[in-house]
Amino acid sequence: MKLLCNGLDLSDAVLKVVKAVSSKAVNPILEGIKLKAKEDYLLLSATDNELSIEKKIKADITEEGEVLVAGRLFADFVRKLNKDQIEINLINKQLKINYMDSEGILSCMNADDFPVLPSLTDTDYFTIFSKDFKELINKVIFSASTDDSRPILKGCLLEINGNKITSVALDGYRLALCNKNIISSSGDIKTVVPARCLSEISKFLSDDENELKIYIQKNHIMVNIDNTTITSRLLEGEFINYKMIIPGDFSSIVTSEKLQFEDSLERASILSKGDKNNLVKFDVKEKILTITSNSEEGNIKENILVDLKGKDILIAFNAKYFIEALKNIADDYITINFTSSVAPCIVQPVEGDEYLYLLLPVRIIN
Repeated sequence: MKLLCNGLDLSDAVLKVVKAVSSKAVNPILEGIKLKAKEDYLLLSATDNELSIEKKIKADITEEGEVLVAGRLFADFVRKLNKDQIEINLINKQLKINYMDSEGILSCMNADDFPVLPSLTDTDYFTIFSKDFKELINKVIFSASTDDSRPILKGCLLEINGNKITSVALDGYRLALCNKNIISSSGDIKTVVPARCLSEISKFLSDDENELKIYIQKNHIMVNIDNTTITSRLLEGEFINYKMIIPGDFSSIVTSEKLQFEDSLERASILSKGDKNNLVKFDVKEKILTITSNSEEGNIKENILVDLKGKDILIAFNAKYFIEALKNIADDYITINFTSSVAPCIVQPVEGDEYLYLLLPVRIIN
């Protein structure tokens, strides 16, 4: 294998695919990045058997071939190379990298030992604008569980019905839901994608209206973005029936300016961060929502103007969960719906159904 390529292109590609390199692999092959020189391109590939990333860059190929290099070592070295032309030459199982008047030599592994990455054919699919899919992911992903005892909850549900896609994540304390319109699909789809993999996909997505086609097979999901192919293994099992969890009747409906509510809550949470439950209390009476937080270091009391329909209510929450939901809302105003001091509350837009956040309260000990 022998080739010339642009240093910035190579650095960018390596930094993208290295995210799929396993950091705790029993098999050292999964700690590698595969380089394949063919025709007029260099293909870089990495996988940890859950997430796979491939990136293709233009290259002047003198001799075709493939090799496997230590992924993180290669990434650390290449990220420092930003010169115009980089020459890569495989000689006697060593990768020789020439740049300017200097060179580096890295030991290599056998590329034949690298796993065959899944190729999705005859798949289901849906198309969506890039910015919408990015927002769909970011509005729910933070609510996915990190607990290994319930693996299915470490993923996000993607559910397509008609021209709408719904994404849902929950961890036993909160639930996040987002709806977006899609452009087209092969039919109704329901699957659960690891949150970690969706997080990596989101980093590749732009905030524009480029059409994105996403392929889904029984065990994998795949998306192509700017000469980059990202493939993720899907989670097996039945996702929780989230529709049964969401209440439909409320005794108290509060409408609040979102930014004012978020700022007040963040200030009140400063004292509660040392507490196990990060506890803040909401006391809603008429047109005032009072947020209080108490600790050994002091106490904070914030009053904000709201519109209340229904009964007064006193309820407590983990401030962290509430703030994480609010940070993903761009609306000027939101509604916060309560049933009782021990029942979940629902945060929704004033109009429409683009998002929904359910949060369990913390019981107040009198």
